[in-house]
Amino acid sequence: MIVGCTQEAPLFADAMEGRSERTEFVNIRETAGWSLEGRQAGPKTAGLLAAASEPVPAYPFVALSSEGVILIYGRDDVAVEAGQLLADHLDVTVMITRPAQIAPPATTSFPIVKGTIRNAKGHLGAFELEIDDYAAPRPSSREALMFEAPRNGLTSRCDLILDLSGGMPLFPAHDLREGYLRADPGDPPVMLRAVLKARDLVGSFDKPKYVNFAAELCVHSRSKLTGCHRCLDLCPTGAITPDGDHVRINAEVCAGCGQCAAACPTGAATYALPPADALLHKLRAMLLSYHAAGGTHAVVLFHDSQHGSALIDALARHGDGLPASVLPLAVNEVTQVGLEAVVASFAYGAAGIRFLLRAKPRHDVAGLFKTIAMADAIISGLGFAGPGFAGRRVEAIETDDPDALGKTLWSIEPAPTVEHPATFRSVGKRRELLRLALHELHSRAPSPVDVIALPEGAPLGAISVNVEGCTLCLSCVSVCPTGALRDDPERPVLKFVEDACVQCGLCQSTCPEKVITLKPQIDFRAARAPATIIKEEEPALCIRCNKPFGVKSTIEKIAAKLEGRHWMYPAGDKRLDTVRMCADCRVITMSEQQFDPFAGVPQRAAPRTTDDYLRERETKN
Repeated sequence: MIVGCTQEAPLFADAMEGRSERTEFVNIRETAGWSLEGRQAGPKTAGLLAAASEPVPAYPFVALSSEGVILIYGRDDVAVEAGQLLADHLDVTVMITRPAQIAPPATTSFPIVKGTIRNAKGHLGAFELEIDDYAAPRPSSREALMFEAPRNGLTSRCDLILDLSGGMPLFPAHDLREGYLRADPGDPPVMLRAVLKARDLVGSFDKPKYVNFAAELCVHSRSKLTGCHRCLDLCPTGAITPDGDHVRINAEVCAGCGQCAAACPTGAATYALPPADALLHKLRAMLLSYHAAGGTHAVVLFHDSQHGSALIDALARHGDGLPASVLPLAVNEVTQVGLEAVVASFAYGAAGIRFLLRAKPRHDVAGLFKTIAMADAIISGLGFAGPGFAGRRVEAIETDDPDALGKTLWSIEPAPTVEHPATFRSVGKRRELLRLALHELHSRAPSPVDVIALPEGAPLGAISVNVEGCTLCLSCVSVCPTGALRDDPERPVLKFVEDACVQCGLCQSTCPEKVITLKPQIDFRAARAPATIIKEEEPALCIRCNKPFGVKSTIEKIAAKLEGRHWMYPAGDKRLDTVRMCADCRVITMSEQQFDPFAGVPQRAAPRTTDDYLRERETKN
């Protein structure tokens, strides 16, 4: 059952208690009804209800446990005051950095030490700190705390950190680090809120496991050479680290921004709230129901629940509401939306996409803007940005002001869409979803083309090889993790399958001649195209057994460089024939000729030892 009201959700939930039916609640009032175009919002309402009817798969959790051991890191009496507020609830230690004149407490109810945190890592329940300038207080301190001789390189472990130092945060994207609380020591209300929050962080907690990771699909590294590093570049919290040929994602540190999953070219990292295919199912149901009910020029507005929903509610209550053509879709994080969702939205009949972001995001959103840049290139390349439309199809709206949001949405121009929306419904990894969505959009595009250039870093593309410099060593084939580069066991040839290429860059890093460059693009013919021959040469045949054993041009270059230039191969000598033989025949020939590589070489003088020097000294005396 779908209930078009979230305000009375507790009432309906009580009424449905004990029943087996699944109940979903969707906000129709603020998102559709309360608007200047509320009377025209019938198709929009149908779309929102249809999206709510799509089930969302369950997702796993990560268990975090805190025993209440807290380190309060400060610079003055404010840290001591916070310790006094928490002493009855948590196991408190106060660490003062750059100590000022702090009066000794009359009673030592918790330790007060001096120190500077050099490095910090970990999460709620498992923080580990490296501390320099550590010193315990002297019990004899009188007017102000005096400390013992400092020590460096100490390690401290705790469950919680309350940072009142006023300095740089101890972690990147510190607002997203579970168990790390930071407040301005000069703002008492903010400090008090942090203290109250810390007091409740005791016990066991379930945190969503935002990203599922399949290490066997990762193309980060091979043979100690780095290939793909998109997720490492985008992770705001440092939860992703290299781990041999692949990466490792720390689920306890991951904050769920989803940029790694949106950028992963192979599907090794996949988002779980919801998975990519479940998000496409919601988009499909929403847009197809909207069009079936008579709606036109749909604009999908991706937003999160915490920031975006609050702005939409404020705009509905105190402003003009959302236009009837703007369909809001709440996701866990806006940055989780990948290229496959954008392309599929246009294939399903959307006229535009908007991403609602904070004016000052809590973490870097570079991954989302890369997705927007790729989407713009695809949509423009297929003719959707024609001469009759001056605006952009895919944009981000960065604001905390509901009036600014309304002004932007109400100014969106109606844009042309596909004539017949696609109806495909698929299940699988992001790459398969993207391939299918691109095929469906290309078949319905106003001006379809075969090849579209993409920005650097795109997960689709080809390679460019300087054929003159290629020696067909096939190092690139051995390192290619997806089989995009292939060889032929019968002849020296290098083949390429563009549909399998993920632009990881391992071939470029491995090539000893440095003749390979990446070429990000979409070739819509690639899915049906056979392997392309990049370079092919005659095989080198053994002059003794006629067995192919290498590349003819390479063998001849080696022979030309050795003849007359190396002491083992004087000009006109038959020894050079061994270079033109396979490995087996080379050994047989050298044995038959009784070839001694050290023949004619003067015997090396015996090494001089200590006894030689002593004997020489006695002889002179």
